[in-house]
Amino acid sequence: MTATEPAAAAARDRRGELLGTAAEVFAEQGYNATTVRKIADHAGMLAGSLYYHFDSKESMLEEILRTFLDELWDGYDAVLGAALGPRETLEALVTESFREIDRHRAAVAIYQKESKQLVAQERFAFLAESQRRFEKAWLSTLERGVAERAFRADLDVRLTYRFVRDTVWVAASWYRPGGQHSPEEIARQYLSMVLDGIAVRE
Repeated sequence: MTATEPAAAAARDRRGELLGTAAEVFAEQGYNATTVRKIADHAGMLAGSLYYHFDSKESMLEEILRTFLDELWDGYDAVLGAALGPRETLEALVTESFREIDRHRAAVAIYQKESKQLVAQERFAFLAESQRRFEKAWLSTLERGVAERAFRADLDVRLTYRFVRDTVWVAASWYRPGGQHSPEEIARQYLSMVLDGIAVRE
C-alpha cells in the first residue's frame, strides 16, 4: 500500500457520503428547489467546501442517477443473460428491482420525480436510453411468457408491463431500508399476488 492510498480511500468514502446526503435532499425537496448551500448544510459543511468535491449540483445528480442505473443494469443483464424461463425471468427482475430500491431508495425517488424534465438536457440523455432498454426487457419477457404459454393468452402485455412497473417502483415512496421486511420478502409477497393473476392455471 502506498502512502497516498489511505487518503484516496478516505476521499472516495467522503464523496460517497456527500452523494448520499445530496440524494436524500434532492428526493425530499426536489431538484429545482435544492441548492448547493442546502446540501452543504445537511452535510455539515460550507458550500464552498462542497465545490472541492463537485463542480455543480448537476454533476452530483448525474453521478447519483448513473450509479443507480449502472447497478440496476448489472443486475438486470445478469438476469436476462441467465437463460431462465419467462416466469423465472419476471420473478428475478422484480426481485432485483426491489433490491435496487433497497440500495438506492433516494435515487429511485429522484428518478421518478425528475426524469421527465431531465431527459431534455443533453447530459441526462442516458435516462431516455435506459427507459427504452427497461421497456424492451420487460415487454419481451411478458411476450415470451405468452408465446410459451407461461402467461395467459389473453394477457394485455403492455398494460401488464405498466401495472408491474408502476406498482413495483412506487415502493420507493414508502420502503425504508432495514425495516421489517427484506427486499426479497417484499418481492416474494408481491409476486405471489401478481402471478396468481397472470400465470397459466394447471
